[in-house]
Amino acid sequence: MIAGTRGSYALAGAVTATGLAATAVVAPWVARLVDRHGQARVAVPATAVAVLGSLALLLCVRHGAPDWTLFACYAATATTPNTGGMSRARWARLLDGDEPALHTAQSFEQAADELCFMLGPVLAALLCGTFFPEAGTLVAAVLLLTGVLAFAAQRATEPPPHGRVAGRSPVRSPGMPPLLAVCLALGAVFGATEVVTIAFADAAGHRTAAGAVLALQAAGSCAAGLVSGAVRPAGPAADRLPRCVAVMAALLPLPLLAAALTGSLGWVALALLTAGTATAPVMVTTMTLVRERTPPGRLNEGMTLALTGLLGGIAGGSATGGWAAEHLGPAAGFAVPAGAAALALAVSLASRPSHRT
Repeated sequence: MIAGTRGSYALAGAVTATGLAATAVVAPWVARLVDRHGQARVAVPATAVAVLGSLALLLCVRHGAPDWTLFACYAATATTPNTGGMSRARWARLLDGDEPALHTAQSFEQAADELCFMLGPVLAALLCGTFFPEAGTLVAAVLLLTGVLAFAAQRATEPPPHGRVAGRSPVRSPGMPPLLAVCLALGAVFGATEVVTIAFADAAGHRTAAGAVLALQAAGSCAAGLVSGAVRPAGPAADRLPRCVAVMAALLPLPLLAAALTGSLGWVALALLTAGTATAPVMVTTMTLVRERTPPGRLNEGMTLALTGLLGGIAGGSATGGWAAEHLGPAAGFAVPAGAAALALAVSLASRPSHRT
């Protein structure tokens, strides 16, 4: 929306980064309120504030408001609740003690997320290309409000509020800081990939195809999530995470090679489809570790801290990817997610727990 109306991917990446950085600050606070007072009681008003921020953003874009208003409006969407974390908290309550079933549920949840990522970019590109640049944001705001209201109405599965829980914050729990650092690097992979892919499609004269290309990447992850859920996990999650991240780091240079050697959007799409198969196993294993390392009664806060790490990485990746695509060329921009995946691998290996008794 911003690149199409203001003609700058750097500005688009910077606005995205600002909003996601604001979310990284606000989201843990919202999650703590959810754990204390209940999901429905907090999520609905928080969503209403975020929707108002989205509507203000599209009005500013529509009427040519100064650039600074875009940053301010998008920052207001930081109150968006972590619906994925709340859903995973419900699964953890329903399947408490049944690890194989919980692994399957978490894998299904990740596959459902990827299905949204498949449909969302395609729908956004179709709306923006067919109607007007702000149409995607407008429909997204309506879907967000509708979805949260429907989710909050499911009171039978909602975990009971825990009130004020004594003890250390999840961020200070053993093993959480390096895990959040991995999330930060993974977020950079996702944020940079999205911005650079859109820029590459635009440079190739196929801007409206960018959504379909990103959907292929999500399709690879969705398929991998379903397969992962059907297979019993081998070994502790702490041992599985470096292996999963290693696969991602090995696959992400493929889009860079496809873009640099062929310049073809079709080959880049195929490379992203292949690289996407690493996403779901990495995310499922990461969320399993978050659940294991979060103190009782603060699961939603722990899940949201992981999301905060991801969003912080997405913010940095979006800004870096937008700068690289604009100044070094879209093909060279694919080096940003590949480098971020290598960083995630290095952190996961360095933080691997010792097995000495």
